[in-house]
Amino acid sequence: MKSREFAKSFRIADGSQFRLKDFNPAETLGWKSKEHAQETLQRGIKRLSDLQEKLYAQDRWAILMNLQAMDAAGKDSTIKHVMSGVNPQGCSVTSFKTPTSEDLDHDFLWRTQRFLPARGQIGIFNRSYYEEVLIARVHPEILRNEGLPDSLLFETAVWQDRYRSILDLEAHLHRNGTRIVKFYLHLSKDEQRKRFLDRIDEPEKNWKFSMADIEERKFWKHYMTAYEECVSATSTTDVP
Repeated sequence: MKSREFAKSFRIADGSQFRLKDFNPAETLGWKSKEHAQETLQRGIKRLSDLQEKLYAQDRWAILMNLQAMDAAGKDSTIKHVMSGVNPQGCSVTSFKTPTSEDLDHDFLWRTQRFLPARGQIGIFNRSYYEEVLIARVHPEILRNEGLPDSLLFETAVWQDRYRSILDLEAHLHRNGTRIVKFYLHLSKDEQRKRFLDRIDEPEKNWKFSMADIEERKFWKHYMTAYEECVSATSTTDVP
């Protein structure tokens, strides 16, 4: 029950009034440190493990977990720590990078649909079909390179069309027994800067650092607008 009440503070089921500025990225609702939260995290991992066993045994439902965030917000860490109690036999993680030429020859939902979880399974998308209304919106050249007919590239309509396609897909999956949990990991620009510096200063984190991440910081305001409009357009009661 405590977990449910905690999550309620961050759940968006009606996006009509959603504004990113209303949410403080540093909000912890009383947790003072990672150590302070560790006991609750371990209880949650144990409960998640017990529920996954039932999910697998029933073989009636599937769980799709979508993770979206700016660079350094903690998508990989969330998978590593929160999902540490999950049985690997009943769980798959798919990370979506730059689309391949085969991906670009299909509609924008195609490449992710191939990796949807089966009944009894948990599927985790590290980035997802939401990239197509986020990075593709911030960088219009990506949209232009997707091979769409020119008549479909009216930017005043293309994003609304894609939101509708996403809503239709998620409603279809929900009607057929896939429960979707969507997370946007909210990070401030200052905190991202701090984490990038940690990646430079700490040798064991050097591999995570990329100059491309620094370049993307130039588009911070554009990304915040894209995320805000995306959450606003695709938050529903069934799939908040």
